[in-house]
Amino acid sequence: MTAATDTILFDLDGTVVDSIELIMAAYRHTMQSCLGTVPDDELWLAGLGTPLTRQLEDFARDAEQHEEMRRTFRDYSNLHHDSMVSAYQGIPELLRELQACGMKLGLVTSKHRVSSLRAFQVLELDGLFEVLVCADDVERHKPDPLPVTQALEQLGSDGRQTIFVGDSPHDMLAGRGAGVRTAVACWGPFRRAQLQPTAPDYWLQHPADLLELL
Repeated sequence: MTAATDTILFDLDGTVVDSIELIMAAYRHTMQSCLGTVPDDELWLAGLGTPLTRQLEDFARDAEQHEEMRRTFRDYSNLHHDSMVSAYQGIPELLRELQACGMKLGLVTSKHRVSSLRAFQVLELDGLFEVLVCADDVERHKPDPLPVTQALEQLGSDGRQTIFVGDSPHDMLAGRGAGVRTAVACWGPFRRAQLQPTAPDYWLQHPADLLELL
């Protein structure tokens, strides 16, 4: 990391918040309830990092079933959210230290704002991010660079002085397209072989590794 870096952007699910167990449980419940069968987990994992409505398009036969699946997924997630999410070990400390160092912090997520804020409240992460760009804030989503460029604009940041930390290929592609450096959170659900083609600038094995780059 260069000395000029003044902005760090983060993805949410799989990067800041460990919600993978909840997401996969909601997926299996939704598929079983609406389709009567559960497709392979890898089919759903491949779409992590994109909005729920987009992911469901690959499984629903029509608009009516799509809405049923969306409602089923959200209902399950809302019911079990607070007991099934946690902050990854070291993340709260990392965010507070970056904030104390004067870094501008932004969140770029494909989750809706209400759900993102709920996770912050449950995990006591309120007030750490200056800017949130959520699924309902943009018309185009990761891997499109728009959410990242919008966060940069709102923070008044230069992409050349910014790193985007995420766990998915969609994050890396969005960051690359926006002209920022990218860092993979290797504690997320994606394998190195899935991430390698996106050519991240940094590979983070643990949250504290980001501090070592400062």
